[in-house]
Amino acid sequence: MIKKVLLSPIILCVALLAGCAAGRPVDRQALHLMQANRQPANRQPADHVSGTRLLLDTYCTITAFGLSEPSLLDEAFDLCAYYEALFSTTVEGSDVWRINHASGMPVAVDPETLGLIAGMLEFGDITGGKFDISIGRLSALWDFTGQYGIPSETDIAFARSTVNYENIVINGNTVLLADPEARIDLGGVAKGYIADRLADFLIKRGVTGAVVDLGGDVALAGSKPDDTPWRVGIRRPFGGVADLLGVVTTESASIVTSGTYERQFESGGVIYHHILDPDTGMPVETDIVSVTIISDSAATGDALSTGVLLIGSDMAANLLNRVPGFVGALIVLENGDLLEYGDIAFELFD
Repeated sequence: MIKKVLLSPIILCVALLAGCAAGRPVDRQALHLMQANRQPANRQPADHVSGTRLLLDTYCTITAFGLSEPSLLDEAFDLCAYYEALFSTTVEGSDVWRINHASGMPVAVDPETLGLIAGMLEFGDITGGKFDISIGRLSALWDFTGQYGIPSETDIAFARSTVNYENIVINGNTVLLADPEARIDLGGVAKGYIADRLADFLIKRGVTGAVVDLGGDVALAGSKPDDTPWRVGIRRPFGGVADLLGVVTTESASIVTSGTYERQFESGGVIYHHILDPDTGMPVETDIVSVTIISDSAATGDALSTGVLLIGSDMAANLLNRVPGFVGALIVLENGDLLEYGDIAFELFD
């Protein structure tokens, strides 16, 4: 059932490629597009270039239409790596790494790092502290990449005691942690922010259209060669890679999804997912399994999709209505109901 909810003006899966070239494997993104647009796998426009690299601990795919400089895609991927070197918690020497290892001393950082942190502190206010970038020590306890295990109550309690975004202090071009034991983690928003920057970069360099997919955080810019809107496939929660719930049709925007099904493990008959509640230190108890956000920036979509999951469906409308740049949202509840917010053109598949 879809409930349409109208708001005033703020998926794991996406699909924007037009097919795949002969001899190339059909990747995740291409599969989604084929199902969304019902196109055969070997149909590919001659006026776009696409590439995929492993960055940000995920597969990053950039597609550019009307590309005039052959090296432009390489430059875009280099820019992605540059931002990773600013925002990563694990890359020694990154801005975030230096803040986390400064023992509470102020650290001069890049203006973009400063701006991103400042914006996320505001989002912490909007969500009543549910979205908190000082969650780094807590998120580091949980491993959803293969070494699954539940942290001890003692470790969780200590990590929780360090989570308080109000202890992140910005002064001029410096950032410090008032609690030296705290750790910043921008993983909940970095991919969206970087996707926005790469799309902007490509448009400024003359491409007519761009699709930047950083592991499911998608920024769309410009237009397709035929000037038709983008059609983006939305994955069915818990379904296969090419199992689409439906398709969103949109102009230039971003599409971002957070879901409790994305990274999880089972232990003792209990499912543990990767969306952590800073109040408990455990995976958040929520009535939502998936949140897809359409907004004017992927960074906004990143923060909003996670924020909505954390606060639950009852408070979703209030949060969405408070964030500039929101366009529309599609929320899948545990009971199978779909909630549709804002201005969204969504075609539900059977």
